[in-house]
Amino acid sequence: MRETNTVRPRSRSLLPTRSGIRRAAGRIDAGTPPERDRAVDALRALAILGVVLGHWLVTALVADGGTLRAASPLDPMPWLAPVSWAFQTLAVFFMVGGHVATRSHASARARGVTYGGWLRARLTRLSVPVTAMTGVWAVAAVCLLLGGASFTTVRTVVKLALSPLWFLLVFAALTAATPLLVRLNPLWPLAVVLHVDLVRFGLGGPAWLGWINVAAGWLVPYTLGAAWTRGELERRRAGRLLCGGGAVATAVLVVWAGYPASMVGVPGAAVSNLDPPTLAAVTFGLAQCGAALLLRDRLRRAMRGPVAWAAVALVNLSAMTVFLWHQTALMATTATGLLAGRLPGLHTVPDGLDWVAARLLWLPVFAAVLAVCRAAFHGFESRGGRRPRQGSAPSRAVRAGRLPETPELRKAGRA
Repeated sequence: MRETNTVRPRSRSLLPTRSGIRRAAGRIDAGTPPERDRAVDALRALAILGVVLGHWLVTALVADGGTLRAASPLDPMPWLAPVSWAFQTLAVFFMVGGHVATRSHASARARGVTYGGWLRARLTRLSVPVTAMTGVWAVAAVCLLLGGASFTTVRTVVKLALSPLWFLLVFAALTAATPLLVRLNPLWPLAVVLHVDLVRFGLGGPAWLGWINVAAGWLVPYTLGAAWTRGELERRRAGRLLCGGGAVATAVLVVWAGYPASMVGVPGAAVSNLDPPTLAAVTFGLAQCGAALLLRDRLRRAMRGPVAWAAVALVNLSAMTVFLWHQTALMATTATGLLAGRLPGLHTVPDGLDWVAARLLWLPVFAAVLAVCRAAFHGFESRGGRRPRQGSAPSRAVRAGRLPETPELRKAGRA
């Protein structure tokens, strides 16, 4: 009898958790307006998670005496370049961002909201979490220097921690220019990127010309998002053309034009496809955007499941926090791990498959530390840094990754 009494409570204790998850997912599903395109949220979530996993897999902090220096497994193991193809998903994020911004701006105009009011609302959701992050790292950098850390170490960790900010600056600028970009054909910024690279690499032009591509390169997927809003990318033919044409163009540029195979920067490499963006990075982004468009129907079907949709909604709810703090999670784990010595896959040189295997084992640890960062700093993302009002799970999930703020969407958000 005693054994029965000790076992049964344990079996029953698992049931509320599972049923509770299903009930919460059902409430989120029920609180989502039926006209919402769940594929948009799914693509945004996949893009964010791709960036996070990509950074965790190809960023190494090597302990060299009392100094930490950045390294990448893509340098000694260039055959790992396909990892960057799978996880360099910024083009998809920019396309989704362009689609959401153009729809949101059109909806705001229809409701009589001024451009200034619309822009202020959108940029506040970016600026408040960024201010919190930069403030924390300013204090952390001073404390590290006062604590005796080398300038090289502090520069390395601060540069990595703040590296997501370049993306947000470009994204904010494109958001501000949305009314001017609503009708811009993506071929125009693509032509700019082509000519900049032709002058840089073909005619020996100055290297600083490449920074023009920071705006022009990301304009391509952003304006693709605007074309999506206009209904020009609804046919599967558009997705096939972008995916196939972008893939072929990228292969030609890498194999015959000498562009790097890696779609992320590699420390010490003569040319980076991402810093600033090259033509190869843009054509690769076109291929990714095409693949994303082709996946929309499958994602819509997958998102009919309440649990899958709840997971996507919650990722979108914390997208800014996850993006801003994922490098901090990696560095916090690395710094703490130094107390136990040089650990494989964390502080060692990334020069072999043993490092890759060890790094894969660290991914759950990075995710756990990121969850702590999310718990600590998500309040700055929610409601633009103000303390959020208590609401139901559906209410919070509907607000995740907002699409155009229709009356139905606002009503669901207040439910």
